[in-house]
Amino acid sequence: MTPVTRQEVLGLYRKIFRIAKKWQSASGQIEETIKEKQYIISEAKTLFRKNKNVTDPKLIKQCIEECEARIEIGLHYNIPYPRPIHLPPMGLASKQGRAFRHQEKLRKFSKPIYLKSHDDIS
Repeated sequence: MTPVTRQEVLGLYRKIFRIAKKWQSASGQIEETIKEKQYIISEAKTLFRKNKNVTDPKLIKQCIEECEARIEIGLHYNIPYPRPIHLPPMGLASKQGRAFRHQEKLRKFSKPIYLKSHDDIS
């Protein structure tokens, strides 16, 4: 990891903790705010620890982009949790065959950047 990349990653990590410190839930309830703050902190720690040994520059750049996207979406919608994606159901294709594999491939490629690592830790 280059010093510039390291500095950028650490800056994002600090930014997340600053956001968590100032976070206010949309409902305004204290219990909800505390729960969301804890989620932000635990999610950040989990993902940063999971990716701390990544050395591939392209993968590091992808992780940084995902982090920035999740920060922006969280601040814009005032929801710390990843936004759900709405894809067509898999019920149209049979459970085997070319159509099923094609539909799985389309679902994989249509997954937004801010959810790339979410399924890995859930």
